[in-house]
Amino acid sequence: MVKLLVGHKGSGKTKQMVDMANDCLDKVNGSVVFINKNQRLMYDLNYRIRVVCMDDYELITNTDEYIGFILGIISQDHDIETIYIDSIMKHADVTLEDLPKFIKRLADTSEKYGPDFVVSLSADKEELGAWVGEYEILN
Repeated sequence: MVKLLVGHKGSGKTKQMVDMANDCLDKVNGSVVFINKNQRLMYDLNYRIRVVCMDDYELITNTDEYIGFILGIISQDHDIETIYIDSIMKHADVTLEDLPKFIKRLADTSEKYGPDFVVSLSADKEELGAWVGEYEILN
């Protein structure tokens, strides 16, 4: 399952996502992963959450490589229940045009391998188009 947090920069998506990740620890039996652009949220997240900073992986430059990276994370820990991806459009040169295919691939990955995804998008729902209606919007 893929859930989305949408809204322009400064609308509180990251804070909401951090709170969701920290709160979910009481409800999960497995692992939680939080993918962020940089190190700035490291101390806002509970120590039990695996934090991945994409600045450390600058060779990931497109959505195909990003999906491969996520599959690598999943292959190393079969107990991952949720993967949070903050501000995906700041990672790997992801554009609005890339999002429908990328989010669909996340949904396929979730269906096949199990983890749920929560993804924040810096755009209004209207900017994203009709495809966004296929996914749960959390805000």
